[in-house]
Amino acid sequence: MKKTICILLALAFIAGCREPEPVAPELADGPELVSSDPADGADDIRGDVISVTLTFNQNVMCPTSERERISIDSGAELSELNPYMKDITVKVSGLVPSQKYTIVFPEGTILGYGNNQKPAKEIRLTFSVKKPGQQDIAKSLVTENPTANARRLYEYMLSIYGKKTLSGAIAKVAWNRDEAEWIHKWTGKWPAMATFDYIHLHSSPSNWIDYSDITPAREWFGMGGIVSACWHWNVPAKEGSSEYTCTPGDGSQASDGTWTTVFRPSRIFEEGTWENRTVKADLEKMAGYLRLLQDAGIPVVWRPLHEAAGNTYTQWHSGAWFWWGADGGETYVRLWRYMFDYFKEAGIRNLIWVWTTQTSSYGDMDMPFYPGDGYVDIIGRDIYNVASEAILKNNFGVVTEMFLNKMVALSEHGGVSDMNSQWNAGAKWLYFMPWYDYGLDGTEGYAHTHADIAWWKKTWACDDVIDLSALPADLFE
Repeated sequence: MKKTICILLALAFIAGCREPEPVAPELADGPELVSSDPADGADDIRGDVISVTLTFNQNVMCPTSERERISIDSGAELSELNPYMKDITVKVSGLVPSQKYTIVFPEGTILGYGNNQKPAKEIRLTFSVKKPGQQDIAKSLVTENPTANARRLYEYMLSIYGKKTLSGAIAKVAWNRDEAEWIHKWTGKWPAMATFDYIHLHSSPSNWIDYSDITPAREWFGMGGIVSACWHWNVPAKEGSSEYTCTPGDGSQASDGTWTTVFRPSRIFEEGTWENRTVKADLEKMAGYLRLLQDAGIPVVWRPLHEAAGNTYTQWHSGAWFWWGADGGETYVRLWRYMFDYFKEAGIRNLIWVWTTQTSSYGDMDMPFYPGDGYVDIIGRDIYNVASEAILKNNFGVVTEMFLNKMVALSEHGGVSDMNSQWNAGAKWLYFMPWYDYGLDGTEGYAHTHADIAWWKKTWACDDVIDLSALPADLFE
């Protein structure tokens, strides 16, 4: 019995000396700030609209009743405050270059989440906006010895950039100008630029599509208009397949009838692969079609391999939308340059090369996909469903700041503010081009998915928007 008592006393002594179980920080204290983006004291912020994110050591919340106490000075405005897990994000607008700003989150505006609703201490975040750089646009095309009309068109674009904007429309997937004709029918004006899409390259020539018949482009050029072209580069879903697509995946068919492809851009450069054979055959075919336009004296605003990064650098991080971006920036750049050099060797000299960036803020740059200044003439930005002129202006500012030696265009859009509003807000795109509507029925009141007639009438109200009739009569030889 005595021995048992001694053992119990010893165990009690050991238990008394043991370190107490640690209490999780989030159960003991209020949230503590771990980091912020931008960092406190940052002086290189770009743009007049940014998102500020605070990251804490635990999940947090921000009671609606407390949000009015959060403030920023110097005339800036806060909006769209969103707590998510350990982050608090707030949109800041109205920023002015060289101005210092301080956001204040008073104690109690941010609390721990769940059972630990203890307050974070006051947080003060100071930053300043960098003065934007001055653009100095390249004076010549990247194509060596360009055709005279390609050179004249580029020089004209240089002369209007920042002063005027070119209007544009894109054909539906066939070789036509339906959208431009619809706009003219109900507004009395033609867009300055018509864009065609070589999406059906694999089917041409056939009884329904034949890109060797350049009549649609020749007629538009004959009217004095600017010809543009893009290329949704469709490839077989699998080697030997009769189904074509540009969407990366496993080569299967979805319930809506669309297909994906196993085509890998990284294998294009391996001699003997089906990817290598496909690309060589398609580029040879495309060069032939572009040469027909060149021989007719028609320069082409050429936008291939667009939107390569997809969602790789956005908040969704879901990767590339098209096969040409599926293996990352390094492979994509190699493909772009491969195409560029192929056309150079084929004697194609009538192209003005447009590369599309998916970057919308300095926090999601897609620069790994940029082919390089020596391979690009114009930077395009595609934007959909953004009605805020402030955000559109910020997009323009972000891209121009990234590419100080390139003109910047709104290369695709839909559901955005009319160009009169955008232009007056400071989004001075070189040109703009609403995407087409599959169901276009020819009526004035048709609820166009991307830009209806009411949008166009507001756009034409801007004296700085150039329609076809306002293009110089001597623009081309």
